[in-house]
Amino acid sequence: MANAQSRKRALILWFSELGIKDVPLVGGKNASLGEMYQNLTRHGVKVPNGFAITATAYFYLLKKAGIRNEVKRILSDLNTHNLRNLQERGKKVRKLVLSAPFPKDLEELIIKNYHKLEKQYGKGVDVAVRSSATAEDLPDASFAGQQETYLNIRGPKALIDACHRCFASLFTDRAISYREDKHFDHFSIGLSIGVQKMVRSDKAASGVMFTIDTESGHKDMVLINGSYGLGENVVQGAVSPDEFYIHKPTLRKGFRPIVSKTMGTKRIKMIYAGGAHPTKNIPTPEADRKRYCITDAEALQLAKWAIIIEDHYSKEAGHFKPMDTEWAKDGMTGELFIVQARPETVVSQRNAGVLEEYSLKKKGKIITSGSPVGQKIGVGRTNVIKDVKGIMKFKKGEVLVTHMTDPDWEPIMKIASAIVTNEGGRTSHAAIVSRELGIPAIVGTSNATRKIKHGIDVTVSCSEGDVGHVYAGKLPFSVKRTNLAAMGRPKKTKVKLIFGTPELAFQTSQIPNDGVGLAREEFIITSYIKIHPLALVHYPKLKDPKAKKLIEEMTVGYTDKRQYYVDKLAYGIATIAAAFYPREIIVRLSDFKTNEYAGLIGGAEFEPVEHNPMLGWRGASRYYDPVYRPAFDMECKALKYVRDVMGLTNVKVMVPFCRTVEEAEKVVAAMAQNGLRKHVNGLQLYVMCEIPSNVILADEFSKIFDGFSIGSNDLTQLTLGLDRDAGTLTHVGDETNPAVKRLIAQVIRAARKNKRDIGICGQAPSDHPGYAEFLANEGINSVSVTPDRVIKTTINLLKLEKRR
Repeated sequence: MANAQSRKRALILWFSELGIKDVPLVGGKNASLGEMYQNLTRHGVKVPNGFAITATAYFYLLKKAGIRNEVKRILSDLNTHNLRNLQERGKKVRKLVLSAPFPKDLEELIIKNYHKLEKQYGKGVDVAVRSSATAEDLPDASFAGQQETYLNIRGPKALIDACHRCFASLFTDRAISYREDKHFDHFSIGLSIGVQKMVRSDKAASGVMFTIDTESGHKDMVLINGSYGLGENVVQGAVSPDEFYIHKPTLRKGFRPIVSKTMGTKRIKMIYAGGAHPTKNIPTPEADRKRYCITDAEALQLAKWAIIIEDHYSKEAGHFKPMDTEWAKDGMTGELFIVQARPETVVSQRNAGVLEEYSLKKKGKIITSGSPVGQKIGVGRTNVIKDVKGIMKFKKGEVLVTHMTDPDWEPIMKIASAIVTNEGGRTSHAAIVSRELGIPAIVGTSNATRKIKHGIDVTVSCSEGDVGHVYAGKLPFSVKRTNLAAMGRPKKTKVKLIFGTPELAFQTSQIPNDGVGLAREEFIITSYIKIHPLALVHYPKLKDPKAKKLIEEMTVGYTDKRQYYVDKLAYGIATIAAAFYPREIIVRLSDFKTNEYAGLIGGAEFEPVEHNPMLGWRGASRYYDPVYRPAFDMECKALKYVRDVMGLTNVKVMVPFCRTVEEAEKVVAAMAQNGLRKHVNGLQLYVMCEIPSNVILADEFSKIFDGFSIGSNDLTQLTLGLDRDAGTLTHVGDETNPAVKRLIAQVIRAARKNKRDIGICGQAPSDHPGYAEFLANEGINSVSVTPDRVIKTTINLLKLEKRR
């Protein structure tokens, strides 16, 4: 007991003396640093050493100065909804604390411990001085960013001054407002200060890292954001950072699953400075902007540490506990460090049992675009504010448009209908606060304050995937809510998705489903790559100067242009595979028609003109053709990388529009030559059943492939002798036609006889309840539909199973 009492009275405790149970004494930030320093450094997680000035010291300062009652008096008529009232009272309290004499004995004790840190790191050691507010057991509240942090503090005098300002920062406007919103007593929360050795990331890079997808809440991902220089720019959203997504389950197995990475603009970086201002921002050199701030190996190392941290905190809590960490790379030594860790308190608290789907009923003129935060839609009148001094003019329900936000903006952010910023990534201040408040936000537009006029009506849409749009005018939208917890699963017929949009994968994967029955590469190629594969293969010899210039701009950093295609295709496939892991995804090899291929950048040079592309050079016939074979080789390399290097072996491969058995054998041989051998590393090969020959020769195709997927659209057109691109015959192309249904029934029977998996890709099972019953009665293994039809199809099949 005496030991516990002495700890409570302690004014300073080192990280080696602290653990997560010490939150009431040193705040969440310092308690977490102590927890990691004590328990995780032996597992390889590097944490810079330091000490905590406890909340006891803060209360000692108030008592010694005798200012507690005066602080209460100043705040007695506080009204946080009146910004002028809030600003006046906050300023008075901060001035009062700063004018209070710093206790001499406390000052001497802090300096004594700073000298101890000097013995470990050298004379005049540079330290970060961070505020750490105290509160117990607050899973739904985060005090991060409410108080001040001071970087590159050197020497006793500068350290005491920074500590004094930290104590005063417990009463920043945003901290006062936050405590009022959360109903915390201003005097039940104290302030601890962390004094930690700085990592020289001013000469390298730093950023933030989450062990959960911050938009969808997908639990299998580590999200890393990074930029050059000190980390404050990433935290505050002053830069658009580099972004890495890493898949936890396969990383645990020893693979290298960076399933996606996006290069940010990284326009500025914060470095050390001298004099009264110990840090400053400078422009990032152009060459650095065009390369990632850390290597893939470093991103994977950080992700491994993130898993170690998450596992430790989850074990301590007794349940899954996603973490929000800050990291830094030392430019002097090349070492990586974790400098902060706290529980993620926003997306992990969402009600996963209810699916909310926002959708625009119509679209309008796009004013600007950027990275969306959340999936909601907001409408309102714009208020363009370029400086925090202008927040007094903001009114409830307006759309806040600004360069970036920091915690000083929070009093008005909570009353905004939407937020749009020039800078920032998915882990910036604007993004984090918007998620916590449930407000749609678009960050990193680069031009919002220039493009969006003040005082106009706009619609801010975050519901359209990886890109958020600001539309002119107030557009109508709908919100659909589905109770997922009450929904069962069909037992005999699996419900899978037709899907191919990586940016929606994490969100969509959480709709009840049994995997992806048709993952289309075409969406990845048109959205992510945009370039004809042969234009990359033959780049030096391209005849079109415009296409060549455009390709050069898009493939910056790639000396081998073919690798650009492999990487982008691999990232797109891997994102979908990771989102649905360990459920299977069946990736259909590229199935563009010649006219569609010609529409890609540089494509016109390599495609013949066909009068009926629907029946022309498409699918399997391209893959073994000597002309197209180099492009197919790149496709195979991407798939092999996803499966073998990233470890996403839930990927199966499907061959489309395979006219003959001989074609099938040639394609399988070409894949094998590229290292994609059937059944090696569990690889399964499927074939689309969309040509009558596939049905007639189903027994022969069964000897080559592990399964079939019925493409009812193409099977209908080829059975009924029509071109589904020709609008004049759409009334004939009906997949409920008896001839089509008879072929479908025939191939299902053949597949079952040969013990081959068989599914169908099409809308008929969801559009026609009777069609789902027909397929189920025939014994089909699965039906695949678009995401908007999954719930309806599931309900149809559940009703059918109840009747049986």
